Amino acid sequence: MKGLYWQQSSSAEETCFVFLEKDNLPVMREDYVKVQVKACALSQIDAKLLSEIKMEKEFLPVGREIAGVVLETGNKVSSFQPHDEVVGILPLDSEESGLCEHILVHEHYLVHKPEKVPWLESAGIIRDGVRAYTALHYLSYVSPGKTVLVMDGASVAHIIDESDGKYDLTESCLEETGGLGVDIILDAGVKLYNRENETTSEQLLPHKHDIITLLSVGGHWVTMEKNLQLDPPDSHCLFLKGATVSFLNDEVWNLSNMQQGKYLCILEDVMEKLSSGVFRPHLDEPVPLYEAKVSMEMVQKNQARKRQVVQL
Repeated sequence: MKGLYWQQSSSAEETCFVFLEKDNLPVMREDYVKVQVKACALSQIDAKLLSEIKMEKEFLPVGREIAGVVLETGNKVSSFQPHDEVVGILPLDSEESGLCEHILVHEHYLVHKPEKVPWLESAGIIRDGVRAYTALHYLSYVSPGKTVLVMDGASVAHIIDESDGKYDLTESCLEETGGLGVDIILDAGVKLYNRENETTSEQLLPHKHDIITLLSVGGHWVTMEKNLQLDPPDSHCLFLKGATVSFLNDEVWNLSNMQQGKYLCILEDVMEKLSSGVFRPHLDEPVPLYEAKVSMEMVQKNQARKRQVVQL
């Protein structure tokens, strides 16, 4: 069965994705379900993380956020029946590409898809939903009355566009909050220091000093910057504000099965919020399977501004 794979032996500068024809599906296990994939979203592959957890294979499967129909269930599966519509995220150690017509998945990585939710939207929102849920609910404990600043966000209550240079982030946010600062700040990466010859994407990143300045007393900074470095003055400023810093790694749910039940509750709530219109995904046009390789190359290079979802 054909699927899309990442060839790890290729150099870091020349990311190589290839379609490979695999043998038939492995034998059905008692706690697995066989799913006919209807849609699969594409996300960046974290090569460093895979290396750290010793997943160094020549070919790694691509496409982990899937939505589809259950065709068959193992003897011990209790959550699903044939013809159920499901959605989920394949584990990091999955041997199969989500861009296959059929795939075997452990039942604990799937939840039911609401009937009125389209396949593309369910696959396209599931990872971003988990990320938002983890950041706002488990790391920063968002509650009524708190102010939230989402860097590189879209469709929020108030948007500050820094790309044209007309607005200063710090000045604008302090004005919005009456000089009190922001209770919760979520970033998608930060600049640790200024340097010459910055790329366009680097120029748009907020500086860590701006974020620290903007934090309110008792504020929460949730960062996706893996290599965050805080100098003594930075730490002292955070100490004076009684502020906290948390690291957002949405893969943490798949790296440990200690809180599997809580993870499934998150997936179910993400689907419920998508069904009720609380979550509104920003998807690109559906990607046909034959264009998945080109789309994945764009995703890996961070050149896709909207979520890429392959329609099978």
